[in-house]
Amino acid sequence: MSNRILRSLGAATALAGLLALAPAALAKGPAAAPAASATAPMAQPTPEMRAVLDELQALGAKPLGTLPVAETRAQPTPADAVAAVMRKKGVVPDPTADAVRTRDITVPDAAGEVKARVYTPEGEGPFPLVVYYHGGGWVIADIDTYDASARALSAGAKAVVLSVEYRHGPENKFPAAHEDAFAAYEWAVENSGTLNADADRVAVAGESAGGNLTANVALMARDAKIKQPVHQLLVYPIAGKDMDTPSYRQNAEAAPLSKKAMEWFAQNALPSMESIADQRIDLVARTDLSGLPPATVINAEIDPLRSEGETYAANLRKAGIPVEQMTYGGVTHEFFGMGTVVPEAKAAMTMATDRLATAFAAGVPEGTMPATPAPRPAN
Repeated sequence: MSNRILRSLGAATALAGLLALAPAALAKGPAAAPAASATAPMAQPTPEMRAVLDELQALGAKPLGTLPVAETRAQPTPADAVAAVMRKKGVVPDPTADAVRTRDITVPDAAGEVKARVYTPEGEGPFPLVVYYHGGGWVIADIDTYDASARALSAGAKAVVLSVEYRHGPENKFPAAHEDAFAAYEWAVENSGTLNADADRVAVAGESAGGNLTANVALMARDAKIKQPVHQLLVYPIAGKDMDTPSYRQNAEAAPLSKKAMEWFAQNALPSMESIADQRIDLVARTDLSGLPPATVINAEIDPLRSEGETYAANLRKAGIPVEQMTYGGVTHEFFGMGTVVPEAKAAMTMATDRLATAFAAGVPEGTMPATPAPRPAN
């Protein structure tokens, strides 16, 4: 569960926008002003979501994009805030997730090797396999930060989850993380037996930046004509270059992920801002989506990335890919791994694991899988 995302162009972009609008505003007079009124106000978080956000602030976390990279990486995370809420409310971990066994290994990446963690549920196996990629804007966070998500996926889907690290910017900029993600997937398929897993039942999953990696791994496996995953789980994926979508406008000041945070991530993760137009980043612009595995796409209402995630799901569907997409109301980016304290997170995890389990049971599923009952819809 956790993340932080991009910033620094913000002031310049805003100033340029104001300068560009000034002549038109003067020409049309006072009645021309409320263009912003077309954008709905940011939704209010649920009480449970608010408790996590308040705890994150109480722990001293500064807004993403306001500190240097090293200091941002050292900050308290949403995962830390959830742990604090659990302590205050006396919430105990889910015993099924707590029973998941873990071991740390290393796997090859495109430039050497990286750390990975194997999550194994109770039972004998061989189990289905989920290759999971954490979030963090390709700049911050690691497999420890997202332990709760990987653990819950393993317990709920009754699958081995391989949570893999990858190189981060600014030390290793795009496309280093994408190359590492695919290398880890290839290794996992080839070495599934050592994980007590079955390569014929392999899925890919990820959150935010990791959701983008997940989508790209599915595309790269198809193009390389190697074993494709039977399912792709995309949780609020980075899927576009446009930072002026309805959800960006509505949630520009959202926490923990804002527009400025996304700009900061882009500046630190990409070799140049022109790279944001690369089709591996701008997934919504792609027209070659046929032949991909079925997908589950989960989004949060209070999230700049909501619009592009919903659009990518719609584009997959237009390309003939079976897709179930759900936007959960009253929650923010990073909510997915917060099932112990946020009801919508528990519902989203159940949707995800039910979909994965259905895909694994089918082997290579055909047609649309059954949807999970909808939570409170987003505004």
